[in-house]
Amino acid sequence: MKHQLNIIIGSTRPGRAGPVFAEWLEAFAREHGKFEPVLTDIAAFDLPVLDEPHHPRLGNYQNDHTKAWSKATDAADAFVFVAPEYNYFVAPAIVNAIDYLAREWKYKPAAIFSYGGVSGGLRAAQALKPLLTSVGIMPIPEGVALPMYQKLLDENRAFNASEQVAGGAKTMLDELSRWSEALKPMRAA
Repeated sequence: MKHQLNIIIGSTRPGRAGPVFAEWLEAFAREHGKFEPVLTDIAAFDLPVLDEPHHPRLGNYQNDHTKAWSKATDAADAFVFVAPEYNYFVAPAIVNAIDYLAREWKYKPAAIFSYGGVSGGLRAAQALKPLLTSVGIMPIPEGVALPMYQKLLDENRAFNASEQVAGGAKTMLDELSRWSEALKPMRAA
């Protein structure tokens, strides 16, 4: 059975480009063949700023949105965060979504598919990694960064990846698969 890869769309902003890149990555990952990819859009869970009365480590969730987010996240074996860079930092929706949960993240690897201006979202990716490790996620070094992402979208807002981007995505998925398999015994314990 293939490991489940949640491709997390990290922006909730109107007019966002994240879904375009996530949909491309989902199709690419399906063709790659090592994962069962699942698009996971943070916006669909309508998470307000953390509103649970109990610490996430207790898993005593009171709100339906948290329970749904927990179920979707718990089902994953690995993650790719499709992460925009906002003001030299990771999107607040990603930080909030991570803060909602605890055990659901443990012993799972993650890669970052970042996009932004001249930096390609790399500052956001670097800012995200310490947060991921603090909840037990293993962020891998391999990722994809799209600089000047607006220029990569055609007039219909479609994304046609270059060979370089596809090669980077393949390397990222290969490594994510290795880490997901290596961490499987820890997730099972």
